[in-house]
Amino acid sequence: MNRCYLTFFVRRFSLALLFASGLLGCREPFDPEPAQLQTSVLVVEGYLDSEGRESLIKLSRTVTLNSDTTLAPEIGAKVNLLSEDGMVYPLPENEPGLYFFSYDVPEDRNYKVQIELRNGDLFESYPLKPILTPPILDAGFLRKEDGVEIFVTTKGDENADDFLWTYDEAWIYRPRIRVPYIYDSTINTVRDRTDAENISRCFKSEVSSDILLETSSRFQEQVVFRQTITEIPQGNERIQERYSILISQKAIDSTAVKFWETLKRNTEDIGSIFSPLPSLISGNITAVGNLQIPVIGQISMGVIQEKRIYIDLEDVSPWGYLDPEFNDCIIEKDSVLARFYDPIFVNGAVLPARPYIPPGGTVILGYFPTSRRCGDCTLYASPLTPDFWEDD
Repeated sequence: MNRCYLTFFVRRFSLALLFASGLLGCREPFDPEPAQLQTSVLVVEGYLDSEGRESLIKLSRTVTLNSDTTLAPEIGAKVNLLSEDGMVYPLPENEPGLYFFSYDVPEDRNYKVQIELRNGDLFESYPLKPILTPPILDAGFLRKEDGVEIFVTTKGDENADDFLWTYDEAWIYRPRIRVPYIYDSTINTVRDRTDAENISRCFKSEVSSDILLETSSRFQEQVVFRQTITEIPQGNERIQERYSILISQKAIDSTAVKFWETLKRNTEDIGSIFSPLPSLISGNITAVGNLQIPVIGQISMGVIQEKRIYIDLEDVSPWGYLDPEFNDCIIEKDSVLARFYDPIFVNGAVLPARPYIPPGGTVILGYFPTSRRCGDCTLYASPLTPDFWEDD
């Protein structure tokens, strides 16, 4: 599920305010204080799956331009899905600002989302009617001269004409030099690493912030054939070994289409002061009792269809991944003998990379070292294997 739809837009709008103030103000230099130009705006986003698949609503706040983050999570809210038949489905906050939904609810009824903040401000969505999203008929990739294109094929119907796609990526990340050994100060020697101590295979992941839309009625028999989801440039680190992408397909109504189309124009039109302002793309969330409370966001509801695919290096070879950041990484020519293990390996900045066995010998007398930054993938990625990961 995508958690970053509105991030780029909110930042773009803040910059546009500064730019507009410069154009419309006096000619003398003026450096505005960010706090004078901004109001903390509640940002609401989410797509609730009506068949029990875990989904979520994200609540956050815009922040000042000089902040280290783009959005701040809105914590401690009470979020409920209200059914027209009186049923109430609470969304617990399992992570800061993330309110999770995992209910199988009747799709022939109308719903609305109600949000009550810690300060008592109350917000509600417009009525929501779940849409039965058609399945993904095919998902795959095409090897091109300049990289890889990932696509899906689907077919719309009379109830699901417009589609929104999001995707999550994950891939194996390797260090330049693989180090299967570790210095153990408790026994004052070098030994093999255990699985828990592995630093040669890690995982990186990203959640897409792209807004991918298409209308199936534009095509013959409403078949959306090989819709591009993303492209991976030739030599990109994502396919240095094995790559995975989870594609989520969501049918949305015409009101949601207008919201996402407007948001897409804003995110792609960085710097323009003539794009619609937040008040013009507020979405389907409103404040209850005080319409002056600012809020931006869109909540939809229906069935989320997902498809995960894997791409291995051998599927796209030759690929040519090489990170120039590690071009100076080497295994040193001079070995570290056993009596020097403690002073050299003890702080972890230098790692034992390869055993030193003299010609004709059978006993390891030392290890050839390398720098930790060249041999420890945990400096750049997570050592934990994702729950969904498949190696075959």
